[in-house]
Order: sequence, then C-alpha cells, then structure tokens
Amino acid sequence: MEKLRYSVILGNVGSCADRYMMGGYSNPFTVEQMFERVAGIDGVEGIELVSDWHITAKNVKLVKEQLEKYNFKLASIIPDHFGEMVWGKGAFTSKDKKVRDKAVSDVKEMIDISKELGGNLISLWPGQDGYDYYFTADYMEERGWFEECLKDCCNYDKNFKISVEYKPKEPRNRSYPSNVYSTLLMVRETGCANCGITVDYGHALVAYENVAESVSVLKKYGNKLFHLHMNDSYGYWDDDMIAGSIHTIPYLETIYWLKKNGYEGFVSTDQYPYREDGQKAVAETLEWLKCFEQVADRMLEDQSVEEVIRSGDATQASAMLRSYLFPLC
Repeated sequence: MEKLRYSVILGNVGSCADRYMMGGYSNPFTVEQMFERVAGIDGVEGIELVSDWHITAKNVKLVKEQLEKYNFKLASIIPDHFGEMVWGKGAFTSKDKKVRDKAVSDVKEMIDISKELGGNLISLWPGQDGYDYYFTADYMEERGWFEECLKDCCNYDKNFKISVEYKPKEPRNRSYPSNVYSTLLMVRETGCANCGITVDYGHALVAYENVAESVSVLKKYGNKLFHLHMNDSYGYWDDDMIAGSIHTIPYLETIYWLKKNGYEGFVSTDQYPYREDGQKAVAETLEWLKCFEQVADRMLEDQSVEEVIRSGDATQASAMLRSYLFPLC
C-alpha cells in the first residue's frame, strides 16, 4: 500500500510559550537550528512553515537553502492571521474592509513565496475569525465576507490549493469555521475546486467529532481533505500532545480510513510540547503514526476486518482490535 507522507510544523521542535510562561519553556532556536532538529527525526519528508514566525519575504533564500540542504518538501505555509494585533477582531471577517483586504493580500504573498519554494498549499487557520459576545456579530454578513475573501485567494491561482483549518473556539469563544460540516459548507459555497479543508485532530476532538468519520465525510463530499494536523488531547481543549498517546484506538481507525480512502496529502505534526523536548515529542508522534500505519496496512489486507465493519457487531470489533493491538495476549 502507498505510504503516508509525514511533515512537521517547524515551530514544533522549537520553544513553546503560553500565557503563564510567556518567555517560553526552553531557550529559543533559530530557523537553521529547527531545520537541523527536524532532520534528526526519522521519516520526515516535509516542512510546514508559519508566516512571520519562520518565513517572510526577507528570508526566502535562507529557507530555500535549508529545504534543499535536508531534502525536505514544503508541505504548506500557514499565514499568521492570528498572532498579530491587526487580526485581533478578525482577518477575513474583520468589520474593517482594509483589514480584510490585508488578510487576502498576505495570503497571496505567501502563495507566491510558496511557489518559489516548491509548495502547492496554503493552510489557513482563521483563529480570530469569530465572535465572543451575543449581539456583536452579523452571522450572515461575516460568513459572506469569509467566503468572499477565501474565493479571492483561491482565484489568485486556480492550480494552487487553499485549505481551511477549523476549530470550535480559541482564541475567539466561537469560531466561524467551527467543525467539519460548517467548514465544508463554506468551502463548497466558494465554488472553487482548489479550496479544501485541513483537519486538525485536536480541533476535531473539541468539536466532538470522530476524526475517522470526519476524514471520510470529506472524501465522500468532493474529496475535500487537503491537509492534516496530528496531535492528541483529552478532548476538552486543544492540548496539542503526542499523537496516539491518549486516543489510541480512534487514531488507528483514523489512519485506517485515511489509507482506505487513498489520502495523498501530507500528514503533519502540530504539537505544543511545552515541557517536553520538542524534537523528542515530535519523534514520538511519528513513531506512533508509523505503527498505526503498519497495523492499518495489515487490516486493509484482511477481508475479515471489512466483514466485521459490515456486521456492526461491537463485540466482534472489540475482539478484532485486541488481536491486532495485543497479539501476544
């Protein structure tokens, strides 16, 4: 079976900060140092960058040199529509048209940079596009603005993919692209074939989704799964922990359906290893994912697995999972 392609968001191996430890939990790393740290992780093929954090118009040459040095592909660029003051009340849904125009312009700049670096995907996380209080948002108009801006970005280069990452909340109390279904609706509303969705495992858990079902929904309704962010959490918040460390069986089912559906994009890590060494935490995620993939490959070759699924018998499914996960028992 075709193997999944793994990538790493560059900052995952750097220093992570939160509102309690604003200076970070470890000393900072340069872009070059982070590339070197990712290169020390087995099985990584791609790098994902965040604009202003890792990539700007001024350091394209440096980043290109690093990609070539370690033979990495550019998996995607994430425009920073969440970490600057200008986006505090929204990017694509800001009530200020100048801000909305800037958000679109920034995406177009990142498209140009991405193409220069050999990439073909922008993964948007519109974290500030939403609202906090009742009677402060025009739900219809602002969704319209979001769709218009998204369409504008997609039409800039119809051969280049634009992917929207959803999340129910944080930093806004309520986000517009909040779950797989609302986001799919907005993506389809653009009418753009190059517009799709990024599923973040932890975001989907907060949205009370079964991620295996979510990725299958996107396959069924237009093949709109463009990108994946892998991490884990307890489901109450976006904890960004080591993938598979909490939701082991659900993760196996997700990888099973990804492979069954023939997913061809990158599978990227998206973690915030605050107190752990970032390189080691990301490496653990990769090892979990590779194990899940090996088991999923065996399951896909076993006709009895499909028979169990079709039977809908939970006791058979339970016994089957034990036999695959704990063969020595």
